Order: sequence, then C-alpha cells, then structure tokens
Amino acid sequence: MDYAPLIKEIGRGTKGARDMDGPTAEALFGAVLDGRVPDMELGAILLSMRIKGESATELNAFVRAMQQRTARVEVPADGPRCVLLPTFNGARKQANLMPLVALLLARRGVPALIFGRHDFDSRESPFELLEALGLPLAASTDEAARQLREARIAALPLHLLNPGLDTLMALRPRLGVRNSGHSVAKLLDAAPGRSVRVVAVTHPEYLDSMGQALLAETAGGGRALLMRASEGEAYAHLRRRAQLYGFIDGARHDLHPADTEDIDWPLNDCCEASANAALIREMMEGRAPVPPRIEEQVAALARLATDLR
Repeated sequence: MDYAPLIKEIGRGTKGARDMDGPTAEALFGAVLDGRVPDMELGAILLSMRIKGESATELNAFVRAMQQRTARVEVPADGPRCVLLPTFNGARKQANLMPLVALLLARRGVPALIFGRHDFDSRESPFELLEALGLPLAASTDEAARQLREARIAALPLHLLNPGLDTLMALRPRLGVRNSGHSVAKLLDAAPGRSVRVVAVTHPEYLDSMGQALLAETAGGGRALLMRASEGEAYAHLRRRAQLYGFIDGARHDLHPADTEDIDWPLNDCCEASANAALIREMMEGRAPVPPRIEEQVAALARLATDLR
C-alpha cells in the first residue's frame, strides 16, 4: 500500500481533509494492526486521523478490520448473552464501579466479560482493583470461557484478544494523544451473536458518532448499550441524568426515557485498589447502597442480554 497519497488526503486538517472510502479504510487499518506501516507513516496517519476525526464509513471499516483479527471467547451457549465491559482508563478522582456492574450482572446469572489495558500513570489501574476483588486476569481465552461458565464473570487483557490493537493503543504515551484505536476498541466484540457490547463515552458528541456506528454494527443481530460514562469507564455517571441507549438488530431504543434531571449522589473518592474493593464489597453485601444509576444500568443490560425488547 502506498501511504503518501492517503496521508495527503486525510492530512489536510479539519477543513481540507477528505474521508476514505470503506475498502481503503479497512485495508489501511488492517495494515496498521498487522504492524506493516513504517513508523514515520504510522505517526502521520494516526495524527491526521486524530485531527480529522473518523467518519461513520471509516469507523465501521476500522471495526471490520479489527474484528477480522480479534480472538473469540466461547461464552455460555444457553441463557442470557454475555455483557462485554471494556476498561481502558481506571480511576482518577472517584471509585471505579465498573467491577460492581459485572458482579451485579453475574449475581443475576448474566455473564460478564471485562477486557482492556491500562497505561495511565496518573490513574489507578482497574486490573489492580480486579486483583483486590479476587478477580485476576485469565491467562487465555479458554480460561476466560471456563470462568464464564463456572462463575459468570471473567477478565482478559486486550493483547489476548487482539495483539495488534493492544500495540496500537500502547502508542498513546509515546504520541501524547489517543488515536483511532481507542475509539475502535470500544466496539470490539469477542462473542459475535452472543454478546451485549457496552460502549461508554465521556463527551456528548461521541453519543452521535458511536450511535451511528452501532446502528450498522448491530444490524446483523447484535446488541449494545451506549451511555455516558464515569471517567471513561464502563459504568454510568452517578450524578448525570440517565442516558442509556440500547441497540438491537440495527435499531436504537431509549432504555431510560423518564429521567430529565441530574441527581445529587455522593462520589466516593476511594480510588486506591484495596479501598475501592472494600467499597464494592460493602455494596454487594448490602452494607452500602448501590447508586441508582448503577442499578438502572444493570437492569438495562439484563434486558438487552435476554430476548426481551
């Protein structure tokens, strides 16, 4: 592939850049994930896309390239679908309640697979939190499948699902900014046809772009939940009005239309792994209240994981 003409088209800034067509975008991102793009051209491509932004066509093409290179996890064949919870950020100012979502789902009999990576020096690692909760990372996709069968909850490092995507996301500290891999990773599906993807966004504009992507991504029988996140993690913002959008077979459903106001809910600042884990245990044991927004998210995911519309 000749990268210079592509860079010339996508690298002209926010007003002059042109979007790639689907086949070109898929081939380019496939080359990126396969490690076939030289460093200089790769940096130019990633920064150009960072400035330009991905079009809906480009994003869906990137996802196709990613999915072709993503390992599959065998989830329980009967009962509810498996909820996929990505984790790429960790805690900064408040407790990370993403594992609470997974544990509450597992309690309901809904399988939950956590996957991701962590490279933020300024944030508490979600994987240290999982370790403190007695939920260490599986060493293989087969081990994750066994844990899902036996305990309805498992966690995997991203490199076991898609090593090329893991390598791409690892460039963030070197480049100083995120790249297209961070957007694409939110849409990773390790169990096509038997999953509910949780797509958590921080900025409102991504509700539109990710929503457009999910219309196409779920058209063949997929399901997903799109929502505003807390600190980039896959659990609902505890204070903002509920924004929970379900995607079923290529159609969007507002799963929480009644809320119109923010709520006043205390934010726990126990970010350190042992304190964060202790808080989650208190909530699971009924010694501390589960935030209403978390209860709403878990209920929405349980609906999406079954055959209910």
